Amino acid sequence: MIVVAGEALIDLVPRPATGATAGAPGGGAEGPLPPLLPRLGGGPYNTAVALGRLGTRTVFCSRVSTDGFGTALLEGLRSARVDTSLVQRGPEPTTLAVASVGSDGSAGYGFYAQGTADRLFELPAQLPPSARALALGTCSLVLEPGASAYEALLRREAGRGVFTLLDPNIRPPVIPDADAYRARFARWLPYVSLLKLSEEDARWLGGVPSGPAAVVLTRGGEGLTVRTRAGAEFAVPAAPVDVVDTIGAGDTVNAALLHRLAALDALSEPALEALGEDRWRDVLGFAARAAAVTCSRTGAEPPYEDELP
Repeated sequence: MIVVAGEALIDLVPRPATGATAGAPGGGAEGPLPPLLPRLGGGPYNTAVALGRLGTRTVFCSRVSTDGFGTALLEGLRSARVDTSLVQRGPEPTTLAVASVGSDGSAGYGFYAQGTADRLFELPAQLPPSARALALGTCSLVLEPGASAYEALLRREAGRGVFTLLDPNIRPPVIPDADAYRARFARWLPYVSLLKLSEEDARWLGGVPSGPAAVVLTRGGEGLTVRTRAGAEFAVPAAPVDVVDTIGAGDTVNAALLHRLAALDALSEPALEALGEDRWRDVLGFAARAAAVTCSRTGAEPPYEDELP
């Protein structure tokens, strides 16, 4: 069983303008604002859904609103066969993330997170005894007071030997003090087994850090690279795809890495350090193919197991 902890939110994703709407009134020089389509999202949420769709036993650990969006988020988890027994509920609203999609499919976000439910997450007394791995990341490790509870969860579970994956998934608009965050991030690294970064994350953090047993770097259309604690480095190309948008692609990589490592019985730091080039290329290649499927769809729609060769 893999536990994924962090925020669940609603992505408001722009629908591409059609010929019928391109000349609609009220748009000014740039044309009308595109309609926003609500999509279930949040980095940890997407990772949990992707794991469930791939057939891995998964538990989601978070705090979710009792509003309509929160109910839809829980239904999305359950439809992906994700256990929601560790989900806390609250009357506060659901966080909203307004996405903007560039011409190359890359996504940027603006967040509406003041006073929302996921910020009030509290440390659970314990995780299920069968939990083999814990995945965390994104806004949940930034927005207080919940961030301190998630950090305590990371430290506690790493201390008792649980395999940990961290994806910081840096969102500068929600980080009030960049230097303080970088210092805090450095303090997390001794508790991290597998670190996943995008190239943009690495630049913002000042480089690819050392410490974890392995660091996987996503490089967009250039593929994925892993750097191990022993100094080895292996890479695979991206899988060919017509990109609609990149929303959820990195979250799908998280899930695919954990799913494939579990299949290889490599969810421990010694097992991770023992992986050779062939096994790493297998793991990275699987993650690249899974991410490509997500990029071929609008919003975060990770693949099911039978969609991957």
